[in-house]
Amino acid sequence: MNGGARDGTTLARDIAGRVDDKLRAKADILVCPPFINMEGVQFECEEADILVGAQDCSDQDNGAYTGQISAKMIAEAQCQYVILGHSERRQYINESDDLISAKAVKAHENDLISIICVGELEAERESGAHESVVGAQLTNAVPDCATAENTVIAYEPVWAIGTGKTASTDDIRAMHAFIRAQLQKRFSDGGKFKIIYGGSVKPSNASEIFAVPNVNGALIGGASLIADDFLEIIRAA
Repeated sequence: MNGGARDGTTLARDIAGRVDDKLRAKADILVCPPFINMEGVQFECEEADILVGAQDCSDQDNGAYTGQISAKMIAEAQCQYVILGHSERRQYINESDDLISAKAVKAHENDLISIICVGELEAERESGAHESVVGAQLTNAVPDCATAENTVIAYEPVWAIGTGKTASTDDIRAMHAFIRAQLQKRFSDGGKFKIIYGGSVKPSNASEIFAVPNVNGALIGGASLIADDFLEIIRAA
């Protein structure tokens, strides 16, 4: 929730204007602005072949749900992706795994790719419960209709989001391997799911993180608000 409508459009224009054919050929580039920015961002990103997604969607198709945006509305706005279950929504709005799963079903019904976020709190990491926590989120928040084509898993250790802290490469390697194993146990195409890392990714650490096995991309927070930093991360990918 940063910037106004003009700020979002200006940022998108700055990014789109510097994405060349080489970058487009080697990386999928996605921006997920606030809903109020959507139209302007779409306009700026269309010619640059940058994908656009939303930060959330409703678990309902339509009706008396004031303030909510349906997956159908997002699809009609020419979006391709939607982020679901981000730790901030889990924390501030008490979103449950079951609700996130229901939202993902609606996203898939409307041909959107869901980016489903999972991750543990610092206390859960310190107590050694991080795998059981993330495993439960994978079981309950990822619906049975998920495939490698319609779902991306984003691992975000909650203690590393916006804090400046970053999980060590060993921590990331272990958790991404765990997530991959869980996906392979449950889904026939589990080996093909994209698993992306989020948590204070910045130009100075992006290359090191992308080199870790089973890291297929990143979900960028604060660094995406600075065009130079976001582009450096894209180049690292």
